[in-house]
Amino acid sequence: MVRVMLVRFGFLLLMISFVFLSNNTLGQQQDDDDDSAVYIVTLKQPPTVHRFEEQELKHKNSKFTPKLKPRNNARKRHGKSKIPSVVQSHDSFLRKTLKGEKYIKLYSYHYLINGFALFINSQQAEKLSMRSEVANIVLDNSVRTATTYTPQFMGLPQGAWVKEGGFEIAGEGVIIGFIDTGIDPNHPSFNDNDSKRSYPIPKHFSGVCEVTPDFPSGSCNKKLIGARHFAQSAVTRGIFNSSEDYASPFDGDGHGTHTASVAAGNHGVPVIVSNHNFGYASGIAPRAFISVYKALYKSFGGFAADVVAAIDQAAQDGVDILSLSITPNRKPPGVATFFNPIDMALLSAVKAGIFVVQAAGNTCPAPKTMSSFSPWIFTVGASSHDRVYSNSLTLGNNVTIPGMGFAIPTDSGKMYKMISAFHALNNSTSVDKDMYVGECQDYENFDQDRVSGKLLICSYSARFVLGLSTIKQALDVAKNLSATGVIFYIDPYVLGFEINPTPMDMPGIIIPSVEDSKTLLKYYNSSIQRDVTTKEIVSFGAVATIEGDILKPNLVAPGNSIWGAWSSVSTDSTEFEGEKFAMMSGTSMAAPHVAGVAALIKQSYPQFAPSTIASALSTTALLNDNKGGPIMAQRTYSNPDQSLYTATPFDMGSGFVNATAALDPGLVFDTSFEDYISFLCGINGSDQVVFNYTGFRCPANNTTVSGFDLNLPSITVSTLSGMQIFRRSMRNIAGNETYNVGWSPPYGVSMKVSPTQFSIAMGETQVLSVTLTVTKNSSSSSFGRIGLFGNTGHIVNIPVTVITKIASS
Repeated sequence: MVRVMLVRFGFLLLMISFVFLSNNTLGQQQDDDDDSAVYIVTLKQPPTVHRFEEQELKHKNSKFTPKLKPRNNARKRHGKSKIPSVVQSHDSFLRKTLKGEKYIKLYSYHYLINGFALFINSQQAEKLSMRSEVANIVLDNSVRTATTYTPQFMGLPQGAWVKEGGFEIAGEGVIIGFIDTGIDPNHPSFNDNDSKRSYPIPKHFSGVCEVTPDFPSGSCNKKLIGARHFAQSAVTRGIFNSSEDYASPFDGDGHGTHTASVAAGNHGVPVIVSNHNFGYASGIAPRAFISVYKALYKSFGGFAADVVAAIDQAAQDGVDILSLSITPNRKPPGVATFFNPIDMALLSAVKAGIFVVQAAGNTCPAPKTMSSFSPWIFTVGASSHDRVYSNSLTLGNNVTIPGMGFAIPTDSGKMYKMISAFHALNNSTSVDKDMYVGECQDYENFDQDRVSGKLLICSYSARFVLGLSTIKQALDVAKNLSATGVIFYIDPYVLGFEINPTPMDMPGIIIPSVEDSKTLLKYYNSSIQRDVTTKEIVSFGAVATIEGDILKPNLVAPGNSIWGAWSSVSTDSTEFEGEKFAMMSGTSMAAPHVAGVAALIKQSYPQFAPSTIASALSTTALLNDNKGGPIMAQRTYSNPDQSLYTATPFDMGSGFVNATAALDPGLVFDTSFEDYISFLCGINGSDQVVFNYTGFRCPANNTTVSGFDLNLPSITVSTLSGMQIFRRSMRNIAGNETYNVGWSPPYGVSMKVSPTQFSIAMGETQVLSVTLTVTKNSSSSSFGRIGLFGNTGHIVNIPVTVITKIASS
């Protein structure tokens, strides 16, 4: 079974928090009245990517169809030779406006947005806002970070990779840019030595490899072709810790190394953790190129000013795909969540032909917890795959308890006595002196003679989740006490946390279920023998054996319990400290899976626009799990396996990514930059904001579109009153084919789709007309689906969602 984990899934993106930063967050010596902060200023003059098509955008009827290939020509026309003049014009403007005043310019933006980031006070910000050249000025905001087997689970070795010519060339020629915590360049997932084929760097790429003491010359190669870091906003605030965060592209956290390896890591890299081999890792597009733009850091997360600089540079360098496993900390104010520097920069990136994929966020399961909304960005939620590393504990009463942990088993067929940490204390230790002794963190608390040769039972409390106690420390204690192994039972107060399997270098098991933990303790306590008179324990009768590390089908996926490369210096997860691989969960792990599949699509169809790639991914998605059952969604954090329900489009979007089918989608839905502008212009009160950010004026003839009218491969209606007609235009990229159309309407709605059958030749388009009519008043969301079934095997799925339904009188 596949289940949707942790977050809601959709196709729209990114809220940003515009937070005023108090003085104590600024690492400056300031007066009490000083309210200096970082501001992002946008100018009205269009950026490079818009200027290139300025003439095309002004032609008849304001039609401004984006060109998909000239991004690199644009760089030749308006790119590096123009950068100094842009910077100089920014500097000149600031000198004239802030005559003689102190300020710090962090960045000049020019490729995707025209503007700069400044450290100034509120009076200076007010002064800038009064200038006619300034379109927009907002406070900087904070952002945060939001994976061996998943290529097999996704069918790549027998499917998508075969279509590409094998894993040896899967993703070849495509550049994926990662905005994350950097990369460990020494990891084998990123070397260029293991391939028999040469790595010719694409001619359209102009990025560089930053050289620092932490990231010396030679760190980049023909696989890792670009690396930079962006931290001026954090440095200006005085919160940058160079010893922990590294003023270089080097990854001090592990997150960026992990996501890059999931999308594009080398094929066949051994996953060895705690001296155990857990298989061989591969990125989804193992021949794709990697370019890294570090804008997130271990100690503080990141800031929008740095992220925008990273996005701007990545687009200028010529990346084909941009992967962001980040989410904002808070929802932005204003007319709509779409209008913020990051989303507007990404809109320009999409216009330049870059496919942008972003994590949906990790605050679910709950309604309205998406952290990502803009329709030009492909948003990814996390789901499960069918492999789980698990083990079990067989008790002396023949009861078997399931658990988890990467550990060797105890000797086959042999039972070992168990002893609770509370019963293994030495004479100088008591629970009164240390209430956490049950967590097995201090060797000096225990009597080695009592523990030697036994299985030590330790409690797993919320302190492990918080990092105050660690499994690694408990294992060290157990080894020093000559224990045979360790059993961790779950504290009943540890609810709402995802517990991943943990590497152990001795027999061990974590029992994640409260009920199973009670079963263990009940058996253990019933087997203790006490002196009748003194009530002292005279013997421990409970025995057990740990049967370790078997693989079985269960509920985990390309977002949950995902192996990936790990930074050599990362201390983010103590269980994987010093290891080359780590297991992580979250939409941060799901997004690079999709970035990798997008690279495979881009390799097969270099001319595809970002919206076309998004369409191919969406319409071919799987609706059922690998056993033929429905995809299930997680309702609550606590007891997730007991709180599952059939997933809806609000949980899984179009479904589970199908890499093989996405390479041959049949029909595709195209959405242009013009469509996105029309959508933004349709938001009440947005005219001036649209102009401020994009330089385009909303049309006076009201030729705007609503969200449900965008030519997306889905139909979502927030309020349906009476009857309404929706249209979708599809283009055939395959051979001549005849399609039959079927549908199932949302509850409380009747649906009619026309035509019900059509034939279409390669390159032709077909408009689908969908009529929805309310049959029952309701404020509850209901879901339907349209299916197009081609006679040569193509299947196109279109989810239909209606929230509020109002029947006509």
